[in-house]
Amino acid sequence: MQIKVNTDKTIEHHASLDEHVQTVVTAAISRFAEQITRVEVHLSDNNSQKSVDGDNRCLMEARVTGYQPIAVSAHAATLHQAISGAADKLRRAIDSALGRLSDKRHATAPLAADEVADEETSE
Repeated sequence: MQIKVNTDKTIEHHASLDEHVQTVVTAAISRFAEQITRVEVHLSDNNSQKSVDGDNRCLMEARVTGYQPIAVSAHAATLHQAISGAADKLRRAIDSALGRLSDKRHATAPLAADEVADEETSE
């Protein structure tokens, strides 16, 4: 699973920020690592000119095999809180999406031969 970090001009992009994002995202979605090819993380501070906190934004987009890209975002007072919030939302969104895929596969899966035999004897 590849994790790519993008920042706008208001955020200083450095190695420790990349490491932090890698750690948080990996911890949140590691159980889905086999199904995810890439996660793109976009960081911005919409109020960089002002001294107002609360508009740090983290947008995460995961590319899941066999599914449309899944995108979530979070706003918070600090960049670290926004990253954590978005990672939690992404985990829940992927869990939900893969659950729906699993449900669709089970609903359309043909019955095994022994299940067909069981249904015929019960009628």
